[in-house]
Amino acid sequence: MSAPRRSGTLTEGADSYVCGTASAPLLGDTIGRSLDLAAARWSEREALVSPSHGVRWSWTEFAEKVEALAAGFLALGLARGERIGIWSLNRPEWTLTQFAAAKAGLILVTINPAYRLTELEFALHKVGCAAVVTATAFKTSGYMEMLNTLLPELATSRPGHLEAARLPDLRAVIQIGGPKCPGTIAFDEVAQMGGARHREQLAALGRELQFDDPVNIQFTSGTTGSPKGVTLTHHNILNNGYFTGRAMRLCEHDRICIPVPLYHCFGMVMGNLASVTLGATMVYPGEGFDPLTTLQTIAQEKCTTLYGVPTMFIAELDHPEFARFDLTSLRTGIMAGAPCPIEVMKRVNSAMNMREVTIAYGMTETSPVSFQSAVDDPLERRVSTVGRIHPHVEVKVVDLEGRIVRRGESGELCTRGYSVMLGYWDEAEKTADVLDRNGWMHTGDLATIDDEGYCNIVGRIKDMVIRGGENLYPREIEEFLYRHPKIQDVQVFGVADDRYGEELCAWVRTRAGETLTADEVRAFCQGQIAHNKIPRYVDFVDEFPMTVTGKIQKFMMRQQVETRLGLKAAKTA
Repeated sequence: MSAPRRSGTLTEGADSYVCGTASAPLLGDTIGRSLDLAAARWSEREALVSPSHGVRWSWTEFAEKVEALAAGFLALGLARGERIGIWSLNRPEWTLTQFAAAKAGLILVTINPAYRLTELEFALHKVGCAAVVTATAFKTSGYMEMLNTLLPELATSRPGHLEAARLPDLRAVIQIGGPKCPGTIAFDEVAQMGGARHREQLAALGRELQFDDPVNIQFTSGTTGSPKGVTLTHHNILNNGYFTGRAMRLCEHDRICIPVPLYHCFGMVMGNLASVTLGATMVYPGEGFDPLTTLQTIAQEKCTTLYGVPTMFIAELDHPEFARFDLTSLRTGIMAGAPCPIEVMKRVNSAMNMREVTIAYGMTETSPVSFQSAVDDPLERRVSTVGRIHPHVEVKVVDLEGRIVRRGESGELCTRGYSVMLGYWDEAEKTADVLDRNGWMHTGDLATIDDEGYCNIVGRIKDMVIRGGENLYPREIEEFLYRHPKIQDVQVFGVADDRYGEELCAWVRTRAGETLTADEVRAFCQGQIAHNKIPRYVDFVDEFPMTVTGKIQKFMMRQQVETRLGLKAAKTA
């Protein structure tokens, strides 16, 4: 299958407005109907392979398992429009839940596996989850242990009939793996619960559900503090997965190695939904990212496609056993989440055989991809830009007054089209802050668009930090640190890092007469917020640099720390 180049999609003139067109129309399906079509088209081809779990399912087998699980959800009393959380790393059960929730008319709430108690409680409470599917444990993360702390009533409750003081909407805890905890429902049991009546309900739902219905909530933070629930529809994410896959010319003969997290759009949309719309096989190398396991899986499963953020590719390339793996099956993939160092891209092209690797840019609020390079774009374009506009998407670059700037000029990137979210869950004011009355999503990113339509991200209006491809939001971390009884004031910001692109630094003002150490600050965070949100650097100061109007100047803090510690980011083109 050929992917149409998008060079002919630009408007005449010198304004920074681009509109993506394509020979392929938007899909008018729900996720459930898309899976039914996949099972009909590619019935015996492999849909999902997870070697560490002993799973190798055809599209027919996968669709049957999804159908049974969806019927089980209905048997549990979950109703159309209710929210079901998924809190786990990459496992086949995650993907079964994703598709079964969509078939049952539920809204899947994807929860970061790195979340700890405070963040978990906020997410489940904010959107009123009626059920949560959870892993038991992974490495040092005791998911059931944390849930039992949050829900002391669980141990004595009848499975599926939880009444919890802190999460009054939550009725069912579905546990993946074991040993099974009191009050929970074993994941494998749910698929056995649905009967003929529930199958009939599913069939009726299949006719009633609309592609504009919400199907997914993903949490993303902002400078205002608490995470916001980005609400996405079937139409949003199914089409974004489809066109992301088309840009790589994926088809039913492709096998996508997906070491990126499923809870994020990178895994669940660009991976799973690209597969279901184009017939490619989903291949999970492991629950969490491991470079050696990823290399082994690519070689053993003859993967043609590999996803990752630059730090993942670097870890694979630099692994001492890299040379012993046959990676000649690889052709394409996606590198996204952070700027790509040119030397890394050259090595990915040659040493990993990924001569058609693409770069993608987007945000959760836009499902996520807005720009993507083509498989035959010159190498220089793939490291110095984020490619060109996606099909059926509009973008403009505007100045502070909202006027479109000229080509090559910097301004805020705004996106409009099928991919833009419905809004932030139960946050009308915050939605209005970023989504204007004309349907434009204001990204907060500073960008330029050149005469050929290539986009370059040149900065961020907000102070978001991108660490190893993960978006971190200082205000959220600051608000948590304010809880420390010895901290009077704190500012968190990003500093350059040659491995992750950026690392977190906290400047702390202690209360009068109090003493505090960096280790104590980090210990306060341990187990309460995700490990990647814990500041690597902690400095104690008497004051912060400020403007005459009292605005904190974080860029000056960053400069001071980087100069003092000699910190530099990886060199990019």
